Amino acid sequence: MPPPALQVQEWELTETFIRSSGPGGQNVNKVATAVQLRFSVDRSPSLEPRVKTRLKKIAKHLMTKEGELIIEASSYRTQGQNREDARARLAALIAEASKPPPPKRKPTRPTRGSVERRLKAKSERGETKKMRGWSTDKE
Repeated sequence: MPPPALQVQEWELTETFIRSSGPGGQNVNKVATAVQLRFSVDRSPSLEPRVKTRLKKIAKHLMTKEGELIIEASSYRTQGQNREDARARLAALIAEASKPPPPKRKPTRPTRGSVERRLKAKSERGETKKMRGWSTDKE
């Protein structure tokens, strides 16, 4: 059964619109189309502690020292598209963080045959190397 969908409340998000570099021509210098989405991971009541910890680990390059996650979106020419992009990226990060941890690895041992083959190959290689170099025979 998949985990229930997490919902982050609107009041937990802070959006700031900034001027964007990139496509847009002269419009780029006049209109703030890029979005800076801020989400306080530590103060969020929507996320459980395990998800918060994993989110901090996954998105550590996007985190501030205060525990805020900052996502900048400036790929599109309109504010609305950049806003959707930033929210989609936040949703993807939270979805990745909320996945269950992978199962523990079961330690295994090599088979007897593989150990014997490895040792045989090693000894053959050693013999080949032993044949190189200076000869100690005096004729």
